[in-house]
Amino acid sequence: MTQRVRNLQTWLNDRGAALVVDGKWGPKTRSAVIETFRNRAAPAISEPDIIALANRHDFDVRAMKAVAKVESGGSGWDNAGLLACLYERHYMFRRVGIASGLLSAPKPGGYTIDANSNGVNDSWEKLADATGLWGLNVALECASFGRFQIMGAHWKALGYPSVADFVWGMSRREVAHYEAFCRYIVANRLADALNRVDGNPENCRAIAKGYNGSGYAAGRYHEKIAAAWRAGR
Repeated sequence: MTQRVRNLQTWLNDRGAALVVDGKWGPKTRSAVIETFRNRAAPAISEPDIIALANRHDFDVRAMKAVAKVESGGSGWDNAGLLACLYERHYMFRRVGIASGLLSAPKPGGYTIDANSNGVNDSWEKLADATGLWGLNVALECASFGRFQIMGAHWKALGYPSVADFVWGMSRREVAHYEAFCRYIVANRLADALNRVDGNPENCRAIAKGYNGSGYAAGRYHEKIAAAWRAGR
């Protein structure tokens, strides 16, 4: 029995789980870690939502929509309703300094989707197993989430009360994914670069580099953003 697991079980129960708060890590608590972040009925973002977010952060609406379209990883949830997640074992290794197979290793990799064919994204299963070993907050910080695949470790820089609040919020509604994206732009001082975006790829290089790093040109991100701006309104 541990207080850490008791706190986790209480947190999960507050969000719909029905666990016995006994401080014992087991299959039911592991399953609850995964199921808590499943949402098959999350409301989609609306056009007024996008406009309101852009106005709140002083972003050009058309530019924001173009960048968001290109930088989005697609849906923020998988086909089974789980929040989009990519567990990064090398981040965990940096955090705990212990090699543990697919859960913690010096190099990235092990990006399987559903190796055991049980219908659950392997990243969530790895995250749940990592929770059992090192705690929910540590596990959440070592994965990226949502439509824009933002690392949980950024929660503090983006102004969230905790990494759990950050990830839980995104699991509830799509507008939270766009809010996280906007906060990421502000926190990384990319607002001016975003607002320079238009149909000219040269004017999209700064935001493409800022969001994707120095290898942005190989992915033609600046061209894709310009094309999305031209196609938008």
